[in-house]
Amino acid sequence: MDNDQVLRLLGRIAERDESAFKELYRAFSRKLYAYVLRQLSNEAQAEEIVSDTLYEVWKAPARFRGESQFSTWLIGIARNKVLMAWRGRKPDADHDDLDDVAETMAADEPGAFEMLAQAQRSAGVRRCMDKLSSEHRECIHLVFYEGLSVADVAKTQQCPEGTVKTRLFHARQKLKNCLRLLLEREGDAPLGATS
Repeated sequence: MDNDQVLRLLGRIAERDESAFKELYRAFSRKLYAYVLRQLSNEAQAEEIVSDTLYEVWKAPARFRGESQFSTWLIGIARNKVLMAWRGRKPDADHDDLDDVAETMAADEPGAFEMLAQAQRSAGVRRCMDKLSSEHRECIHLVFYEGLSVADVAKTQQCPEGTVKTRLFHARQKLKNCLRLLLEREGDAPLGATS
């Protein structure tokens, strides 16, 4: 949905048109939810922040002036709410998703080993992402999962584009090293090795 369509919807929302709000919600809530969930790893909190963010749009649709992409502006609002949530968060215990796989292995079904290995790799990638600083993790998410440009990420993170590029470079290097170590521990060939 381009900014012109969004601005038309926002005009209708300013007149309290609920169908316009529903259309806007359908267009942006999934993307917003994916971003917030990646930042917090808590579904209930993510849903709450998405609702709060979109409620801000309902309350004051004129706040968006079209100076950036609407999704960038929306993620900026959500980002502030995520930061507030991080400040108020108590440390959670790490949770592994391996319990479901353990049940599958107990059933002795074919492919159980492969499922366990995949679950371990997924958990490893999440651990590698979690080792990044919040700024690096957010940059990676916004560029590679949300498809935002470096300029849009700079607006969202309120920093120069050069800083975003530096964060992306360092984040990719840290992820590459972490994943290389993960694969080496698993006994696979190191990243970049050819057979």
